[in-house]
Amino acid sequence: MTPLFNTLVAGASAGILSVACAALVLLTAHPSWVPLLVSYAIGALLGAVFLEILPHAFVLSATPAQVSATVLAGILGFFLLEKLVLWRHVHAHDLDEHAPHVHEALHGRTGAMVVVGDSVHNFVDGIIIAAAFATNTHLGVVTALAIIAHEIPQEAGDVLVLLHSGLTRKRALLFNVFSSLATLVGGGLASLALESLQGAVPYLLALAAASMIYVAVADLIPGLHRRVDFKASLQQITLIALGVGSIHWAHLLISEAPG
Repeated sequence: MTPLFNTLVAGASAGILSVACAALVLLTAHPSWVPLLVSYAIGALLGAVFLEILPHAFVLSATPAQVSATVLAGILGFFLLEKLVLWRHVHAHDLDEHAPHVHEALHGRTGAMVVVGDSVHNFVDGIIIAAAFATNTHLGVVTALAIIAHEIPQEAGDVLVLLHSGLTRKRALLFNVFSSLATLVGGGLASLALESLQGAVPYLLALAAASMIYVAVADLIPGLHRRVDFKASLQQITLIALGVGSIHWAHLLISEAPG
């Protein structure tokens, strides 16, 4: 079997499992749970960024400062995108008069950024899988398992964010399917042109990290501060820790695998 075939099989497996996980969340999560489970999504997003994506980007890059600068530029770019959405919806009128429209616009942008960030991340995952299979089959299998292990909790968090942003369950699942296809695209292209794409991987990872940081910190965390009672705060902290912990556990599980 060729590295291209192995890469496509591994990418398809990762996509199918992540979509199945997202579907399970959509089928079992009661609508009243979504605001609470957003706390888990915050932890999963930040855990994926700081425990998986950025460390990998820094290792692959000869100039870590440029990777950091790319993250900063990405965060500022997403801030500008939200400003553009606000300007488009208020039409130069008083902000308070149009507050409901602004709130709707921001929710839509949050969902869009999650899809974009997740698609970029999955695209890079495909490149990483292809690079591993180009080295040897055993490394490719281990790498694919590692990617699947950290994708499952992250996809669960992402689909919760999409629900929170106002999407229906059907549309949230369709967007999840769409972003999962990026793994196949990235893997296929990388298998055909691995050398030309490898140099861009750290910066693609940095942009994916920037989108996830911005969604978690700018769009989701402020909503948690609307509930300040002790019980709600404890629930939020616990679920954020569980989100981070699930990513960390997946990383440890695959790190301890033989080979």
